[in-house]
Amino acid sequence: MSANFSLCKKIPLRMGSLSEIKETFRSADAVCFDVDSTVIKEEGIDELAKFCGVGDAVAEMTRRAMGGSLTFRAALTERLALIRPSREQVQALITEHPPRLTEGIKELVCRLHQRNVQVFLISGGFRSIVEHVASQLDIPLTNVYANRLKFYFNGEYAGFDETQLTAESGGKGKVIAQLKEKYGFRKIIMIGDGATDMEACPPADGFIGFGGNVTRQQVKEKAKWYINDFEELLRELDNNSIKMNHNDIIY
Repeated sequence: MSANFSLCKKIPLRMGSLSEIKETFRSADAVCFDVDSTVIKEEGIDELAKFCGVGDAVAEMTRRAMGGSLTFRAALTERLALIRPSREQVQALITEHPPRLTEGIKELVCRLHQRNVQVFLISGGFRSIVEHVASQLDIPLTNVYANRLKFYFNGEYAGFDETQLTAESGGKGKVIAQLKEKYGFRKIIMIGDGATDMEACPPADGFIGFGGNVTRQQVKEKAKWYINDFEELLRELDNNSIKMNHNDIIY
């Protein structure tokens, strides 16, 4: 869920030059991905709303929210109150309409893992859906940060866990700060399509805007490195490997 509900906030511009961000990406010890419209093609909450028969109403609510100063938590609360998904509906959505991975993401995550880079999924979407995505990408569930839906004993919707950092405005940045403190990462890259992803830099050391599924004009204009497919990142890693191998040659 990479919505732009915090557009009224000033986005930090301390993101370095293009060459600096590329160097940070090549030498990063952790890469964090947004999920909706980045790792997967869809926006999870929109798909859930359609599945529950309130797609148009939620889409209209989203449009209204993006034009105002509604906080992320307030926007999430309002839309979920309209959808009111049951546990059964969420599971049926995943089974009948599983999220579709964006082209190239599986190869990119695999390449990062081969380089011993930690990969995290940080999403304003729902953990039950994001965990399904993580399992497809061989990302440990301990590396997933997303919102938890709550249900009553009979499976009916009971709200969401408001204590999760991802339920707050600026939550992705708070998660990255926590990761640095917990694991001691020196360089973390954030990749995503939305303003909430760009706002996570800093504390992320670099941001890469992604427009392969949807273009957020503000992100495209302000991101120093903006890509439309993950092949560009794979090429960057390949070029780095070629340079490293060349430097290992003894004349």
